[in-house]
Amino acid sequence: MKSSVIALIAAGILPFSELEPNLDLMERIEVSQEEQGQIMKHKDSIEPEEFNDAFLRGDYETIYQQFSDDFQESVSFEEFVRLSESFNEGVEAYRLKSELSITKHLAQYVWVNEAETKGIRIVFDKHDTIQGLNVTPLPSYTETDRQYTENEYVMPIKQEWNVVWGGTNHLINYHYLSPEQRYAYDLVIKKNGSSYHGNPLKNKHYYAFGQEVAAPANGKVIKVVEDVEDNTPGEMNADQPLGNHVVIEHDDGEYSLLAHFKQHSISVEPGDQVEQGDLLGLCGNSGNSSEAHIHFQVMDGPDVFEGQSIRIQFKTGKEPIQGDRVNPFN
Repeated sequence: MKSSVIALIAAGILPFSELEPNLDLMERIEVSQEEQGQIMKHKDSIEPEEFNDAFLRGDYETIYQQFSDDFQESVSFEEFVRLSESFNEGVEAYRLKSELSITKHLAQYVWVNEAETKGIRIVFDKHDTIQGLNVTPLPSYTETDRQYTENEYVMPIKQEWNVVWGGTNHLINYHYLSPEQRYAYDLVIKKNGSSYHGNPLKNKHYYAFGQEVAAPANGKVIKVVEDVEDNTPGEMNADQPLGNHVVIEHDDGEYSLLAHFKQHSISVEPGDQVEQGDLLGLCGNSGNSSEAHIHFQVMDGPDVFEGQSIRIQFKTGKEPIQGDRVNPFN
């Protein structure tokens, strides 16, 4: 019996995971398709912002014709209709939860129903061809969702960054299904819709690489790892998932974790007292990381693999989610 969940990713578009690994591959695929004349602006196409209404009212034929050729070869129209109708049962409306530029040519939209029990993630290219679709039930963890940190934190940055993973469902925050990382954030820097310029295989071409990482709150540094080599973009170090990282002990039994620093860039040592905003080191691409970014979370113990993450109370009073731009104080 087939699942009622559609998890349909066009050939060449990799499954959604940390920081969308190999985004450069996506762009190369898209350019290749365009050069071959495989991508055309769809006649009577549905705009990305209109997908929710079209999907709910059952305009399946128009939507299906907008899918890439690879998608249509993998999934029949009849199967798409059957699963879509089943998924739409009981839904009165979908609202846009998150919009994210993945590359210069690919944009992701996440829609949820009113109760946030069902979610849709869809990827459009610049020609409005649908390159990926995932519709899924959204499990929630209401007990821990209601528990915030006692301390107030700021984002561990010195300038404007972008949230690529963050929020309280797994479509906008892949950490959410894991209690150890449920309320973690991943941050990058983007310019003109892209996190890099030039050669995507060189760390120095990523805007976040080498940028300053700061203490999110006052506390004492209790752990530092700084000798892990930075990855070639697109590759990941699963054996040392945190890469170079810092753990800070705060009041009320709370601990912050900052991960994926640049090798040998960390400027603090265990035992150091830091104040909110103090420099900790530079952003890198070490550990289970496909490109330069900051992983930030607060947890109830010093070991990320044994404790549980805590939903963060920010000093600004706001709670960013995927697609938001953030700086330390707004």
